[in-house]
Amino acid sequence: MKDKIRAAIRAIPRGCVSSYGAIARAAGYPGAARQVVGVLHGSYGLPWHRVLGAGGHIKLRGESGLEQRLRLQAEGVTFQGRRVDMKRHEFRFRAAGKSKNRSGRVKGATARTRPGRRSG
Repeated sequence: MKDKIRAAIRAIPRGCVSSYGAIARAAGYPGAARQVVGVLHGSYGLPWHRVLGAGGHIKLRGESGLEQRLRLQAEGVTFQGRRVDMKRHEFRFRAAGKSKNRSGRVKGATARTRPGRRSG
């Protein structure tokens, strides 16, 4: 479990961020956001500053929170008040087992219709 979480954290590129919950889901353990925190506390060499709370909040307090903000700003991450602009900087993990074709759509995916309507 810890190795998969570490791999997910390492996958976040410079200038991007992710939430504890998104990392847990990407590692295959939805609902394990607290385990992500534990891995960050017990590991060295991870880009810890790229991991945020839900909605782009820096969860660290005091000087650690200030250091996280400064590190993110040095990577070009922008803020809206006290939150990271997640629309611009949130890293989207690829879904396991799904690949995209040239048009950017997931292979085998079909167009959805609104509930109650039939296509054709």
